[in-house]
Amino acid sequence: NLYYAYGIRNSFGIDFDPVTHTMWDTENGPDYGDEINLVELGFNSGWQKIQGIWKPRYDVERGGDLIAGQESLDPEPGEFVDFDGKGRYSAPEFVWNQTVGPTQIKFLHSDKYPKEYNNDLFAGDTNNGYLYHFDLSKDRKSLLLNGSLSDRVANKTAELEQVILGRGFGQITDLEIGPDGYIYILSHHNNVAMIFKITPDFRT
Repeated sequence: NLYYAYGIRNSFGIDFDPVTHTMWDTENGPDYGDEINLVELGFNSGWQKIQGIWKPRYDVERGGDLIAGQESLDPEPGEFVDFDGKGRYSAPEFVWNQTVGPTQIKFLHSDKYPKEYNNDLFAGDTNNGYLYHFDLSKDRKSLLLNGSLSDRVANKTAELEQVILGRGFGQITDLEIGPDGYIYILSHHNNVAMIFKITPDFRT
């Protein structure tokens, strides 16, 4: 009764779907396996036994660093604490194999943009300065991902092209929808703080 969700590692972004009111988050992996998750009651994100979709292993040659090991989307029964059946492991809805440092996520609920963007999910990262855009499935429990991303894993930077909406934002730390209905990005670069306003005629 004390916990809504657990097994979460370094979550820098949380937002609620304006249609279903369910919670989503981002998580930063150790050196791999950054995540976007649908967080429902009893959600177990798997840390430290699973990060992304991999069981971590320790690399002795790298000083004992955690690195990706065996893939595991279906943990063994009894592998996790489950609070007498009230908790359950849930695999991420999206994974970056190579860490990008995802930060804030934000659902767009605004009449300032074309209708195809309304109630979609946006995310930012600190490593690349990318602004990501994700469509949701009809039941809004997963992300609509095509081609090389249909497995929900971005194994290479090139695979991200279909979900990158913008570049060059420095280190994105926050996304907000302003009172005027526009997306605002808070970031910094070379010790300079910046705020970007994303208008409908925005081009990368």
